[in-house]
Amino acid sequence: MPSGQYKLEAANKAEDEIMSIQAPKGCRDIFAEEAKAVRYLEEQFSQLAEVYGFKEIRLPTFEHTELFLRGVGEQTDIVSKEMYSFTDKGGRSITLRPEGTAGVVRAYLEHGLAAEPSPLKLYYMINAFRYERPQKGRYREFQQFGMELFGSENPAAEADILSFLDSYFKRLGLKDCELVLNSIGCAECRPAFHAELQSYLRKEKDRLCPDCAERMERNPLRCLDCKLDSCQSVLADAPVPVDKLCPSCAEHYAEVKELLNALKIPYREDPKLVRGLDYYTRTVFEFHADGIGAQSAICGGGRYDSLVSSLGGPETPAVGFAFGVERLRMELEAKGIELPELLKPRLQIISFPETRAESLALAKELRAAGIYLECDLMGRSFKAQMKQANRLAAEYILIYGESELGANELKLRRMSDGEELLVARAALKDFLSQ
Repeated sequence: MPSGQYKLEAANKAEDEIMSIQAPKGCRDIFAEEAKAVRYLEEQFSQLAEVYGFKEIRLPTFEHTELFLRGVGEQTDIVSKEMYSFTDKGGRSITLRPEGTAGVVRAYLEHGLAAEPSPLKLYYMINAFRYERPQKGRYREFQQFGMELFGSENPAAEADILSFLDSYFKRLGLKDCELVLNSIGCAECRPAFHAELQSYLRKEKDRLCPDCAERMERNPLRCLDCKLDSCQSVLADAPVPVDKLCPSCAEHYAEVKELLNALKIPYREDPKLVRGLDYYTRTVFEFHADGIGAQSAICGGGRYDSLVSSLGGPETPAVGFAFGVERLRMELEAKGIELPELLKPRLQIISFPETRAESLALAKELRAAGIYLECDLMGRSFKAQMKQANRLAAEYILIYGESELGANELKLRRMSDGEELLVARAALKDFLSQ
């Protein structure tokens, strides 16, 4: 083989190897400014959750596939199209969690949490996984925050959850999120409604999209959730669940609205609002925002009074929600709401070979007091260290030469105007902590 051709093939092989070492499609790295913003959202979420009496739960990244088949529903798009499932070395079918609620319910049952005083209130912040077409705000690995409240069938449970969400979004600066509300009934009234809706849809089958033509037989309620204009025109005159509620569901829904009015949380009723998961009953809700395009829902949830029993537990009323952090951040950006930026160092210590050890010791002492500072770790020249201080936008610099060794006073230079200040070494920690 000619040497030139060999070199070309070797270069192509090396390039292919480099290209293969990258994040899988639909996954991404989060670092620096974005990681800081996400951590802020986590901190605000967890702080407010604790104030509302919710305790954190941390879940396994993967569960037995059967949990999601039974919990989320075999007929949902998540289970039928989007789950990452595989067989492990023991021959067990395992699935990367596509959402959090099923895992929380599994933990609730496994650890006997039903014996705890009611209501039991849990929150989580997880990574979840769904095989769907990646697009802005939607990824195959994504971050999800959620809450679950077990043990209360009272409408006050929904009101408490919705009060939290209203407060959280306002705390972030989103003051115009719209709460959309509906009731989809219970096991008593839903079968008759399903039959009526199914009868209506069968007459219009030729005008439905392929997905709705299939859903019509398995879970007609999901057809109401179709986003295609062609299906929405068919559904314009379709029966809706809120008109077919049994007296108990109607009373429950009326009280939810009454409590929201008392809390001064505005809402809009949408009789066609349903959720994409099979376990919901009675109240369902979404929060919509206008900054992220047509798919405007940034949060969704509702009541699921039969999920615990369907997984083998006792009859347990429950209500919860979840939202994707990526879509929330898109809305914050669209509204021009700035989240905290990365901290800038209070101090850059400019050191020399003969003072490097002492400058690191001083840095350790100041960092123990929670002061963010930088010092040279590269053996840079004085000029290069000054450039680094400018690049990092350090507030002060301390030139730590031989004359500073053992000195009682240290000279700080303020980078914004060049002013120099003499600070007693013993007072340096307090000065920089201000």
